[in-house]
Amino acid sequence: MTFRPRVDLPEIPVIDLGDGGPMALLDAALPRARALLAIGRETYPAVVIRLGDRLSRRWLARNAPDCLAEVDAIAARLGAPGAHFLNVSYEWACTSGVGPEAGEGSAGGSRLLRVLDWSFEGLGAQIVAARFHGAAGPWINLTWPGFVGSIQAMAPGRFAAAFNQAPQRRVVGSLPFDWAAGRVRVWRSRALPPALLLRRIFERCPDYAAAKTMLAETPIALPAIFTLSGLGPEEGCVIERLEEGARVHQGPVAVANAWLGADRGSNKGERPRGESNPERRRLMTETLDSGDATDFAWLRPPILNPTTHLAMVAEAATGRLAAVGIEAEKPATRVLCLQEDVAAERRRA
Repeated sequence: MTFRPRVDLPEIPVIDLGDGGPMALLDAALPRARALLAIGRETYPAVVIRLGDRLSRRWLARNAPDCLAEVDAIAARLGAPGAHFLNVSYEWACTSGVGPEAGEGSAGGSRLLRVLDWSFEGLGAQIVAARFHGAAGPWINLTWPGFVGSIQAMAPGRFAAAFNQAPQRRVVGSLPFDWAAGRVRVWRSRALPPALLLRRIFERCPDYAAAKTMLAETPIALPAIFTLSGLGPEEGCVIERLEEGARVHQGPVAVANAWLGADRGSNKGERPRGESNPERRRLMTETLDSGDATDFAWLRPPILNPTTHLAMVAEAATGRLAAVGIEAEKPATRVLCLQEDVAAERRRA
């Protein structure tokens, strides 16, 4: 199968929000949020969404009170259940890689490649590029209206980063019981969810070193795998996180949804998320050595699969970002190509 981007498809909207936050994004793209909420209601039973909303709101009130007001406002604006529940749902698989830029026009910096898989139809078609302006500078979040966290983004002239789900802990060896045990552990935690930590580094961290430290040292509510790329070719790593503690793998490196360190985790072992983890990681490792990746010709199975909804290439040193939304293993949007003015951002800094 060959992935062929098309020019006759809708563009990914680029929305400049200035000092506005997630609520401003919702107002700018309300129909997209309503479309995703409708898909959520088709995916999950109404009783699950309502119960999930109540539990998620209580959890956010304890763990992320500064974000709770945002989600409350989003829920009120949408006027339908689901906003709290979907903001703390992390049921995806991903493939990410970081290494030196390659190809013609390379500035000798670092490059992040990212593919998002999630069994939630419509995510690829409804993706937006939201340009936020935080205390540390502007950053571009590839996200969805109504979602207050970040799972992949780039800060021009600073860094780019993405969040992969970590393997599921085995407690008794049964998938439903292990999942439930994991939810109980998250419920008892008082730390940040990974998606809000990723948002925090883009808002607050002035450079790669600060972002790396925050991702490695900030307590989080559940295990996660972060991929981080900076400016120079040596600024790239994968950070494997447990709730407390981290293991850092220097780039070039690729990762899917299994630990890179074989001895990571409990003695009972862990269950990788998604399918074909070794094959996805191998193919992404090969892709890191390819030339210009912004044509997305490198997207092929098993990295490309029925649950794939987004592919991204981010080069913070040059300010270049490319992305494409995907549905049913085919492009759902045109390829977005942004060229941010890194020199201007450095002068403002």
